[in-house]
Amino acid sequence: MTRPVALVTGGARGIGRAIAEEMAADHYIALTYLGGGPEAAAFAADHPSTLLIQADLTEMPAQVLIDQVADHFGRLDLLVNNAGHVQENPWDSFDAAIASHAMLLNAVVPMALIAAAAPKMPRGASIVNIASTNARFPPNAAPDYGASKAALLNITTSAAKMFAPMGLRVNAVSPGAVERAYKPRPAEMVAEIEAATPLGAMATVTDVARAVRFLASPAAASITGEEITVAGGYGLF
Repeated sequence: MTRPVALVTGGARGIGRAIAEEMAADHYIALTYLGGGPEAAAFAADHPSTLLIQADLTEMPAQVLIDQVADHFGRLDLLVNNAGHVQENPWDSFDAAIASHAMLLNAVVPMALIAAAAPKMPRGASIVNIASTNARFPPNAAPDYGASKAALLNITTSAAKMFAPMGLRVNAVSPGAVERAYKPRPAEMVAEIEAATPLGAMATVTDVARAVRFLASPAAASITGEEITVAGGYGLF
């Protein structure tokens, strides 16, 4: 197949779904999901060439997933490490098991997928990690989530350096709080976030997806090891 192939982890809902929709215009899509089966099926109904893979990425070996995608389509041109997890785990009731799961899914799994995918990707291919502004502004209720996303940014820099000689680019997109139809935020929380955002509004999942599309495109051919923040200027002032 000559059409490029994108693997989007956690692609059934939210940011992942928006990324899959954005990339489907000119890519075949492989999409992993754990929950969100109906949403994943709806996406595949709209894009019949989609490869749906239901998997717990903390249990499925990275090489198995990458081989499944590469064997099905014959190639892999874009890996988007979007799947992630956040759970309240404040300092005053810290649970190491919760923190370990956050680090595993949000940092170790993307690292393993990059290691498995890179040898199968052609020159000019791209990897985009979905990090978070919480890497710099860790939430009091989930400091382990912030730590895991900071680790993902470090992984992005390391992988960019490691795989540049192979012609692969590795970048990150860091969303702030985003509008999400499947799990709306309380109105008072939205108001607080918007008041602290210089542009006056939260970003949308489509805004994040368009940043991913840019980094995956030839327009970003000389960009690697970088982070694009999509947060309306949150934290700048």
